[in-house]
Amino acid sequence: MRSHWLINSMVALTIFCAAVAFPQVGWPKDDRPVQLMRSVNGALRGIVKASTQAVLYSQIQGRISQIPVKEGQRFEKGATLVAIDCDKYRAELAGALAEHEAKDKTFQNNKELTKLNAVSTLELEISEAEAKKAIAAIRLAEINVRSCHIAAPFSGRVVAVMVNEHENVFPNDKLLSLLDDTSLEIELVLPSSTLAWLKRKSPFTFTIDETHREYPAKVKEIGANVDPASQTVKVVGSFGALPADVLAGMSGTAQFASGQP
Repeated sequence: MRSHWLINSMVALTIFCAAVAFPQVGWPKDDRPVQLMRSVNGALRGIVKASTQAVLYSQIQGRISQIPVKEGQRFEKGATLVAIDCDKYRAELAGALAEHEAKDKTFQNNKELTKLNAVSTLELEISEAEAKKAIAAIRLAEINVRSCHIAAPFSGRVVAVMVNEHENVFPNDKLLSLLDDTSLEIELVLPSSTLAWLKRKSPFTFTIDETHREYPAKVKEIGANVDPASQTVKVVGSFGALPADVLAGMSGTAQFASGQP
């Protein structure tokens, strides 16, 4: 009996020691994000992104005749970024204009003949529809001609050039990737618990890894939903003044004022 009591006492003591040495790793759901933030002293990772960026596609088929910009080069809004050989589309436009001229003359002539009862109302309506169809063909040809020159939708810089001069492209082929480096933002993913105190225009500092410098910033927008799996929310910040040495794609650490979680 004494041996059984001794064994049971040793087992109980072992379980107690294990509980002390290895406490529960879980925590209440509401406390977890706060603990995570405190573990890094409120510092949170983020990335610099351009709020305005675009990938330009070809709308027509043709041969690239000119790409006057290179990767990294700056451009102004409205500048020609890609030129496609347009001889074919100009000829199609000229043909559409001539076709409309002929159809419109037929329609106008039928209008006069209708007054003399020389043509039927049906013939007049058909000639009018043909003239309208010719106008639509002109508009389509004009769109194709305008698509020969791809202009910059905003001022900025070239991120990547996906084609080369003299190559043949087709509709929906990628041509250029652009961004506006005058509209840089900071994208953060914060624990959802920060919504208890985080507001628009909340100040913070953003230390960028590449420059090793701190930049004043503030919260610009707070995401519309919380990710239920990670319990995080997307937050967009803006620089107090646009830094000259910061580029899109740089990453860093956001630090909110002391006293906040």
